[in-house]
Amino acid sequence: MTARAGIFRSLWRGLRFLEHVITGVLILCVVGLVSRAGRRPAWLPGVVQWWYGRMSRALGVRVNTVGAVADRCLLVCNHVSWLDPMVLGASGHMAFLAKAEIRGWPLIGWMSDLVGTLFIARGAHQVESVTARISERIARGETLAIFPEGTTSRGLGVRRFYPRLFAIAQQPGLGVQPVAILYHRGADPTPDQDIAFVDDEALLTNLWRVLRHPGLVCEVQFLPPIWPRVEDQRRALSALARRRIVTALGLPETAGLDAPPRPGARAGALQAETAARISADSSHE
Repeated sequence: MTARAGIFRSLWRGLRFLEHVITGVLILCVVGLVSRAGRRPAWLPGVVQWWYGRMSRALGVRVNTVGAVADRCLLVCNHVSWLDPMVLGASGHMAFLAKAEIRGWPLIGWMSDLVGTLFIARGAHQVESVTARISERIARGETLAIFPEGTTSRGLGVRRFYPRLFAIAQQPGLGVQPVAILYHRGADPTPDQDIAFVDDEALLTNLWRVLRHPGLVCEVQFLPPIWPRVEDQRRALSALARRRIVTALGLPETAGLDAPPRPGARAGALQAETAARISADSSHE
């Protein structure tokens, strides 16, 4: 493909991206009006799943999914990009755990709140409160996903999972479903490091790289659920979930464990960075 054709492709994707964002805003305006009447539209989860899937296609991301979302499970996923919630959300009805600051972000915070995002602020009491709320929502049949690494990586390893939120799975009848996410270029199965959203990179810079990408593929593997016993330790459970994801990605078990913490690292809009950091601050179990 010529350079000119690549530019036209990127601009076309950019226009589709903007059009789809506007479509989402208009849909959520209707949701907001209906919600003021005291009822949440029953069609909202299906529309959100459709929106995630169409956004992935607009950006030129081909998503290959293996497995399916299990009932009554907390989804725990490795974290590479701000694209992660979209490729996951396109696979089923689900909500995400996000840091409380996102609620105040222009447009994104409003949209996240309306689609059912659960927010968490710093502080140990917040962890206990949000754990109970997540348990209740999963028990009602909803699906929630977290990114227990607490930040993004380049996809060459999986950082240690912080264990505190794994207490959710210690409730009777609830489980943990590991989910492995891998981005690569075309037929090359090697993790595409260029697509990762890490360190202090600006979102618009990373978005432009996504728009210009010649053949971005995302592999999403919903792995078999883990059904723990009440007496199982959270640290052991978090380590087991991480190990299954690493194995599914074809990486060495220790890949990512020696990665130094990055206090200034920023991830996508719908990630659980704060929750993981709270876990580290409150109880490094």
